[in-house]
Amino acid sequence: MRRTILALTILTIAAPAFARPGDRPTHLISADLGVTEATFIACFSGVSPDPDHDPTGATQQANKAVLLPCLQQANPDITNSALDIVMDRYRPEGPMRP
Repeated sequence: MRRTILALTILTIAAPAFARPGDRPTHLISADLGVTEATFIACFSGVSPDPDHDPTGATQQANKAVLLPCLQQANPDITNSALDIVMDRYRPEGPMRP
């Protein structure tokens, strides 16, 4: 049991930050948005990323409708435009579609 816990702890610590929500570098995104990484991860938990990294524009908009208000609770200065800029910088599928 101790070995299992130790192994899980090591894996958690050693896992790169981008291996979490949607393969995005959560530590960089959260820093750019002025929120903690834990806050970004919690807010992102309500998002449904496309596993093929090819979401429709409607899917991207629906995800942002969940993500933005959550992030704004932690940092009211985050605007729709600022979120787009930061997420486009790190989005695996490229910039948001119109």
